[in-house]
Amino acid sequence: MTDARDLLRLESQFCFSLYSAAHAVMRAYRPLLEALGLTYPQYLVMLVLWEQPEQTVGGIADRLLLESSTLTPLLKRLEAMGLINRRRNPANERQLIVTLTGQGRELRAKAESIPAAILCASGHDLPNLLRLRDELVVTRDSFAGATGDEHSLTAMVTASGPDEEA
Repeated sequence: MTDARDLLRLESQFCFSLYSAAHAVMRAYRPLLEALGLTYPQYLVMLVLWEQPEQTVGGIADRLLLESSTLTPLLKRLEAMGLINRRRNPANERQLIVTLTGQGRELRAKAESIPAAILCASGHDLPNLLRLRDELVVTRDSFAGATGDEHSLTAMVTASGPDEEA
């Protein structure tokens, strides 16, 4: 059995490994995206729009697992940069439709080198990186399901005594 004190060491924390890995990945993306004039969250929005160039704000928010209120400032900045347009849906005035501009479509060609650069920076081959991505998606979805029931999470924590492994 693992000593409960060991479970609270920083190096033992799954969350810290994930957090520090995310920061390392963001540092690798930063210079690539600066060359495009984008931040990482803006890049994610552009990725969604490059797949489907006309979408509602809610649709983009769903794809990025964000609240619409978090997305709005990103969209305003992208619009100010001339990469997207926002307009009300004539069929439903409460909906905003986001479309790529010509400049937004052209930016895609400049971004096409980013995945290969990130693969190289990762030190992994493509199959391994794809496996890691898939494992992270499963992990994300597991946590998303678990956090939906906060009472169960609290019960797990209080039921785990100091002699039990988490």
